[in-house]
Amino acid sequence: MSKFAAYHLRSSSSPKHQSDSMEPFVVKESCLASASSPLKKRRIDHHTGTEVKADGSAILASNSNIGLSNIGGDEMQLNMAASGNNSNNHEIDEDLHSRQLAVYGRETMRRLFASNVLISGMQGLGVEIAKNIILAGVKSVTLHDENVVELWDLSSNFVFSEEDVGKNRALASVQKLQELNNAVAVSALTEKLTKEQLSAFQAVVFVDISFEKATQFDDYCHSHQPPIAFIKADVRGLFGSLFCDFGPQFTVLDVDGEEPHSGIIASVSNENPAFVSCVDDERLEFEDGDLVVFSEVEGMTELNDGKPRKIKSVKPYSFVLEEDTTSYGAYKKGGIVTQVKQPKVLKFKPLREAIKDPGDFLLSDFSKFDRPPLLHLAFQALDRFSSQAGRFPFAGSEEDAQKLVEIATDINESSGDARLDDVNSKLLRHLAFGSRAVLNPMAAMFGGIVGQEVVKACSGKFHPLFQFFYFDSLESLPKEPLDASEFTPQNSRYDAQISVFGSTLQKKLEDAKVFVVGAGALGCEFLKNLALMGVSCGVQGKLTVTDDDVIEKSNLSRQFLFRDWNIGQAKSTVAATAAAGINSRLNIDALQNRVGPETENVFHDSFWENLTVVVNALDNVTARLYVDSRCVYFQKPLLESGTLGAKCNTQMVIPHLTENYGASRDPPEKQAPMCTVHSFPHNIDHCLTWARSEFEGLLEKTPAEVNAYLSSPVEYMNAMKTAGDAQARDTLGRVVECLEKEKCNAFQDCITWARLRFEDYFVNRVKQLIYTFPEDANTSTGAPFWSAPKRFPRPLQFSSTDLSHINFVMAAAILRAETFGIPTPEWAKTPTGLAEAAERVIVPKFEPRKDAKIVTDEKATTMSTASVDDAAIIDELIAKLERCRLSLQPEFRMKPIQFEKDDDTNYHMDMIAGLANMRARNYSVPEVDKLKAKFIAGRIIPAIATSTAMATGFVCLELYKVLDGSHKVEDYRNTFANLALPLFSIAEPVPPKVVKHQDQSWTVWDRWVIKGNPTLKQLLNWLKEKGLNAYSISCGSCLLYNSMFPRHRDRMDKHVVDLAREVAKVELPAYRRHLDVVVACEDDNEDDVDIPLVSVYYA
Repeated sequence: MSKFAAYHLRSSSSPKHQSDSMEPFVVKESCLASASSPLKKRRIDHHTGTEVKADGSAILASNSNIGLSNIGGDEMQLNMAASGNNSNNHEIDEDLHSRQLAVYGRETMRRLFASNVLISGMQGLGVEIAKNIILAGVKSVTLHDENVVELWDLSSNFVFSEEDVGKNRALASVQKLQELNNAVAVSALTEKLTKEQLSAFQAVVFVDISFEKATQFDDYCHSHQPPIAFIKADVRGLFGSLFCDFGPQFTVLDVDGEEPHSGIIASVSNENPAFVSCVDDERLEFEDGDLVVFSEVEGMTELNDGKPRKIKSVKPYSFVLEEDTTSYGAYKKGGIVTQVKQPKVLKFKPLREAIKDPGDFLLSDFSKFDRPPLLHLAFQALDRFSSQAGRFPFAGSEEDAQKLVEIATDINESSGDARLDDVNSKLLRHLAFGSRAVLNPMAAMFGGIVGQEVVKACSGKFHPLFQFFYFDSLESLPKEPLDASEFTPQNSRYDAQISVFGSTLQKKLEDAKVFVVGAGALGCEFLKNLALMGVSCGVQGKLTVTDDDVIEKSNLSRQFLFRDWNIGQAKSTVAATAAAGINSRLNIDALQNRVGPETENVFHDSFWENLTVVVNALDNVTARLYVDSRCVYFQKPLLESGTLGAKCNTQMVIPHLTENYGASRDPPEKQAPMCTVHSFPHNIDHCLTWARSEFEGLLEKTPAEVNAYLSSPVEYMNAMKTAGDAQARDTLGRVVECLEKEKCNAFQDCITWARLRFEDYFVNRVKQLIYTFPEDANTSTGAPFWSAPKRFPRPLQFSSTDLSHINFVMAAAILRAETFGIPTPEWAKTPTGLAEAAERVIVPKFEPRKDAKIVTDEKATTMSTASVDDAAIIDELIAKLERCRLSLQPEFRMKPIQFEKDDDTNYHMDMIAGLANMRARNYSVPEVDKLKAKFIAGRIIPAIATSTAMATGFVCLELYKVLDGSHKVEDYRNTFANLALPLFSIAEPVPPKVVKHQDQSWTVWDRWVIKGNPTLKQLLNWLKEKGLNAYSISCGSCLLYNSMFPRHRDRMDKHVVDLAREVAKVELPAYRRHLDVVVACEDDNEDDVDIPLVSVYYA
């Protein structure tokens, strides 16, 4: 995985997230629209409310036809009745679901659309689970709760308000949750559940239920045919538990969600077992025991039978095939080997058995290796306490805590071989004190995890949690012991949180000054969490959120604060308004500025200095690095996170305690050589990279060059003459071509252009290539030129009956017409009409050139080949250009087209997919559909709501520590998690690198400050007092002083700030009070010493 989005992803143990704008193109962010119209979403009528039925259930009036009727269907041989139930009636809205489709794929989405889910218990955890499932796009979600909203619930439930206190929790939740996705039928049940009612669902989730009742429900679900997936989840203060039972035999169709890996074969031996080597183009990602299939092998054709074969002894570029090939034909050349993903059957135990024999626990924090068995005991003890007392322990009650310890001790003594040596009374005391509280960060984190388990249960996609998971974040508690009075309820919405952390930390949360950078998927979750926690809700508090983006349709599947009527509005403004709706006391300021060097007049020194903490919710590495540099400079804590599909990362950047985000960098992504992309592609990524490049060249860059020339002909021509190189020559050639022989005046001209483009790209260029390099060509060393990974191409033959050919010509013609401002007739949007027009195009005969130059150097950075005649050719082209201009109307301009991937009606992806697939056909590379092409060419970051919610939950657990202010580095946690596996890797952050000099030491967090507007001499003497001899001082890219230059000694009496203005031409804005200089120093032994940035204060 590469640098993250969002990451997105990064921590001390895993790489950064792939940026949305980084190369190479990587498959990188979802809800169904109304069933009656997949492209049209409807608003909720806020005046209709809910309809309460006689049986205690309630549904929105618009969904009154959907209740708890039993759902039939058993299409898949899985442990679910979800597949096939009306799934064919649902079209997938790819504009809306593109990011989720990149994670799940169409089949998984269809299974989700046919699934009915029950969630029982609508406190904070229940509503978080419901939110994530509704955003994912199941068929229906039924909310069950028999209790009423209490003020206490407002600490963790984002759909409740003060006006809901006293209402049934399920009823109070329906309408706001329905707004998240109108294609999901959201209903409510308010009376006691019976086991028989569970038969209407494919998955049931119980929150806040006793073990006795859970066991009864699970027994029914486990034995039901088909089995019903049963999930029990709880968060109690800073503790959480999760149990999954998906039935006696559950089939996992895709255990990890990763694309099958493949390799290009270089040789196969005739022996037993056979040795297979692959080209060193890319390392093999196979593992011992994998099954693989072979294709396109020449010579040893016996391997091409499609039969999965087992491999072992996997090395980076080779493996051993567990097969006797001694009697097979001799390997000649070619071949692809591809991993075969196998389904996996899991045998779940019911809760009744699993509670006594839990098996292996899913471990999250390796510093707490012994914690899961203890928490397994603790949650049983808490359940028994609740059953006996009819309530949970009171916060701060030592008597209740001691009673819990006694119950745990009794259970432990009767546990036989599972008996623990120590029940850890201190941990049980913390569990007792916080057992009534549902904390928002815990609910957000577990809501993401449980939501993903529901998706797995309904679809068979990803490996389920098997079967218990326990988690605690005791490190989040204040370090100083708290008096019992700290936990006293204050009759406020934060009482649940106060019962865990005390009123002092709550006051710190409310007075915090927080900067949230980004209001997308992560940003929406953060704003919701912060509002519920009461962050920046006090008189002194302030939360600033900024995002320069606007809301698009594809955002609605996970950026849950937005609705369809917000499309086109500023993200930060809408998100801030929604967050204030969650907690009216939130002091929030929304900005639409990008955070970067160009906005330092907005985010100036005073702004940064007044902050308490910064929370990043960004989707690219460049912005992350800039915010990181600002936080290091002003010594502010930075809470970093990101997601990539089912994966997420969090990284805590704490002044003087941890390394900063920019301290570690990923190696640059390996990019395909330019000659490979342009002439020798061997996978669809190469074809799509080329297609995107051609699209931008033809439809954006060349029209923009035409306009640049027409706007300033003299300046443009002079610039080209001055450049005088092959690139200027080629650019001019394209402009002349566009205005001369390829100029379009009518739509038929555009069809002609598109048809000839087809001929040029997929026929003539290939003929030229195989003329220059025939199939039997050799390299200068005598090796076959067309050896792996190169694939020998074949020219296409245009056919008006081939729909893929016609669709390419159609998209290209329509877009060409758009650049020339030519209207597209309706007949041209039909294959029949377009085919007839394309047939009329006269295609010139092509003869390959003997002197054609084709770049084969893998190190080449341009496809333009220089010529001694470039200057003369440029002069000739300029003369042609002038003649073209004189024939144009003075106001003539072209319309450059910028690629937009998220509009399926604009023909952009039609053209790119057509370009890529025709090229793939040339080279016998497997083609892709438009959706897959969109993922790759559009560089779409796969994203789902579950991993986003989980990431923000982890981060907000760290926020408690930051605002408490007394935690050490070993108390903080960085996280890498992959919900698909599932895998959790939680570890302490890495401390910053320490530089030592004499009796001094410093890290990246230190910045040396010298005040009083010093002269250059005073600055040098100040450093000398530290035992450092400065030999170079620079400001920006300019040298203010270097000891090797005698004339620089004349500057000794000048103020450093004046030197910067004079020499470096620095413009110091009014809000700036200091100047930063970089000083190169050595010690008395003439060894270089890296010192911190020096800030010279002049005001």
